[in-house]
Amino acid sequence: MAFLGIGLMGGPMVRCLLRAGYSVTIWNRTHSKAQVLRAAGAQPAVSVAEAVNGADVVISMLEAGPIVAQVLQEALPALSTGALWIDMSSTKQSEAQQFHAILHAAGHGFIDAPVSGGVGGAQAGTLAIMAGASASDYTKVETILSAMGRPTLVGPAGSGQVAKLCNQLIVGATLNIVAEALLLAQAAGADASAVRAAIRGGFAESKILEVHGQRMLERNFVAGGQVKSQIKDMHNILAAAEAAHVTLPVTQLVTQRYEALAGTHPTADHAAALLALEALNPGQRLGTGPDQLS
Repeated sequence: MAFLGIGLMGGPMVRCLLRAGYSVTIWNRTHSKAQVLRAAGAQPAVSVAEAVNGADVVISMLEAGPIVAQVLQEALPALSTGALWIDMSSTKQSEAQQFHAILHAAGHGFIDAPVSGGVGGAQAGTLAIMAGASASDYTKVETILSAMGRPTLVGPAGSGQVAKLCNQLIVGATLNIVAEALLLAQAAGADASAVRAAIRGGFAESKILEVHGQRMLERNFVAGGQVKSQIKDMHNILAAAEAAHVTLPVTQLVTQRYEALAGTHPTADHAAALLALEALNPGQRLGTGPDQLS
């Protein structure tokens, strides 16, 4: 198989595939990033065409839809007959549907299978994988996807991106709510760390409160997920909402809060929602430690 895009997520995902016994040819626009995985057993290719040549399955994990489109066009002439392309990037639903149409017209299959779980999930092989595909195409690659996490077929092509947007909607909003709760706790005279511990296990419990609540208390904004990626996701959510003719007022507000960080902290972890909140509340700051930033 071929794997295109060896970034923060793509690298550990390739390692999971290698550990599962798959032969993987890899490509990355910055070739040195692909070379790092040679020692783990991957075969770096110098071009997209070289990487996909002879591959029955192609996996892409790229920054955004326009880049996926560009790489797809580069790869198309070299794809093997009946190849199945799995795009695990986060794109717009409309982009995923366009990729499906292009590949289907050329006699190939397509699955959009974005993920959630961050770098830690990619390293552990525990990603939540949301697949949009026909049942027959999904059956062909379910074992491959299972090497990287927990896949679920959520509907036809494009549905994977809808599921990912729903995930990011909840994540983005919850990050902001956790920031508000912790800042309120401290400003009102309570021990914010103790408040977090007290409410865990109740109805307020979530992975965001567990992981990013602690990050906020530590003021650890070194990137896992990045603010700029969260902004991209929020814009994609609003585009999907417009296409579906629904209004999402909370998502609109959350998008504004992340956009407030775009000029100052684009590569900070999305827990930096706390920084945007503190900017609205001069003189209020959670904890006493220094900000940890990339």
